[in-house]
Amino acid sequence: MAFTVELEEWVGSAWHRFITRRASPDFPEARVELQSMQRSLALLFRALGGAAGVSVDAASARELLVRRNLVQQVAGTCQQLPVAWCDSNNLRLPASLAVYPQVALNQELYRWLALLAAQSGPMRHWARDNQRWTQQLLEQFPALRPRYQRLVEAHLPLRPDPAQLPREEAALERALQQALREPGSVSQFPRSERAPWPLPMWLYPAENLGAPQSSELSEDNGEEQGGQPPRQDSKLRKRGKRIEEQSGKDGLLLFRLENLFSWSEHVELDRCEDDSEDLDASRVAEDLDELALSRKRMRKGGGLKLDLDLPAADFDDLPLGPGIKLPEWDYRKQQLKDDFVNLQLMLPRGSEPKGLPAHLAPLARRLRRQFENLRHTRQWLRGQPQGSELDLQAWLDFHVERQHGQCAERGLFMEQRNTRRDLACLLLADLSMSTDAHLNNHSRVIDVIVDSLLLFGEALSAVGDAFALYGFSSLRRQQVRLQELKSFQQRYNDDTRGRIQALKPGYYTRMGAAIRQATRQLEGCPQRRKLLLLVTDGKPNDIDLYEGRYGVEDTRQAVLEARSKGLLPFCITIDREAGAYLPFMFGANGYTLIHQPEQLPTRLPQLYRQLTRD
Repeated sequence: MAFTVELEEWVGSAWHRFITRRASPDFPEARVELQSMQRSLALLFRALGGAAGVSVDAASARELLVRRNLVQQVAGTCQQLPVAWCDSNNLRLPASLAVYPQVALNQELYRWLALLAAQSGPMRHWARDNQRWTQQLLEQFPALRPRYQRLVEAHLPLRPDPAQLPREEAALERALQQALREPGSVSQFPRSERAPWPLPMWLYPAENLGAPQSSELSEDNGEEQGGQPPRQDSKLRKRGKRIEEQSGKDGLLLFRLENLFSWSEHVELDRCEDDSEDLDASRVAEDLDELALSRKRMRKGGGLKLDLDLPAADFDDLPLGPGIKLPEWDYRKQQLKDDFVNLQLMLPRGSEPKGLPAHLAPLARRLRRQFENLRHTRQWLRGQPQGSELDLQAWLDFHVERQHGQCAERGLFMEQRNTRRDLACLLLADLSMSTDAHLNNHSRVIDVIVDSLLLFGEALSAVGDAFALYGFSSLRRQQVRLQELKSFQQRYNDDTRGRIQALKPGYYTRMGAAIRQATRQLEGCPQRRKLLLLVTDGKPNDIDLYEGRYGVEDTRQAVLEARSKGLLPFCITIDREAGAYLPFMFGANGYTLIHQPEQLPTRLPQLYRQLTRD
């Protein structure tokens, strides 16, 4: 019997593989993954005028009412097909392309879609708009015509034969093929009850991915609500819809009385649905194509309503003074919203004066010796009346002025003298909940950040530079938390070391507000050179609107504001995906990626030394 079951399973799996391969219109041997070209496509998209804040990610398959052949109907495939689309926040391309039998053509198709998306705008009519964008792109860049023709000529034989389609579908297919051959030549398209077979060279209307933090799901009091975001293991986004929850208590319920439990048959079971965790929820959500969201209202008399977003005042960190109102950049309106964010300075609760941990002592001694040598640096002073070297630039200026009949007195020598460093640095450390993740069996991200802050303080106290240390996190715009570890006026001592070792991860990452407050503090420093360092493990985010492009654009604006005031912002990250967003926020030379996070404590002082080198 067991052998029969195993044989049936083997035959079933073999049949499934066979019929699926026969029904697939793709060429698996020529498949190209988006991940292998994602960075180059993002660069190409932005180089041709695409918005810098638009992210290039994978698109989920979309349901299209296309006519399938018999084999595809038997296999149950081709009901959902990946297509490319673009809006103001996203450029979504298929996760992989196997449209053509040659790898080079599939790669060229990815590049064409990125170019077309950079040329695109709001879509009003799918076919006419794609023709217009294609025509404009080919007119602006004539060198693309041969590449476009190769893609069209290779794709047309793969499309359905109009002679084998019903009359209305055949007329639509002929019109689309004509539009591919000669963009702009077709203005009217026949109507059809079925969608045409996907055109991989065109963009499709943007999908409404839904807004999990929409106000429709907020409480009645109008406060923005939200929970911990799900793990982003997959790059694919899901379509969302909102539904009204059916309680099942309305209407007439018909049942047989003998189906009720008797008193002796009653068994008490734990059916708590609020506190029980579904371990398979993430796996199930990954398999779903569309997620339905609803708001569940439960009325319980005599209960307590607790807000678990923040700890109670007796357990929370200690606030320092009133909140600080800060602006925030809204890229959609292209303006700063004044007094939009509330930032609260805080001290870590339970911090006590502590010495340097024993495992950091040897490295700290070595760093102090290295940085003590920088306390008084030797610099060349130009334009001196006397010195050990000739100032060639001053001599050249003197020679040019004399040729023009001017002979101003100037020093023609250089002298090397000891000068004191004129530098101030403020370091911001990301303390969001993502820093609670484990790097290995022994340490978490927050542990590495704590060690980095301690060693950084040891090094800068040795060199004598003015510096300040802060940590930041956020919970919506009303609660941006800035942990004061050391201000510019305080000395680096055991009190500071105790505050650093008392840090705990929590909440989210509203970078823009933290950078603006750090800029204000650096502005008040009398030093000539001012460095703003940011240590983080991810991109800006929060549970309100501060997600995706909104947070990236606000952070970029805050960095530009800091640069306009003479500061040097620089970001140190351990996020391997940083190349997709940090160049836009900090510039190509404004950040560095630490590939091995365990090396951050030793790399941070070295980076500071390189950034402050004269």
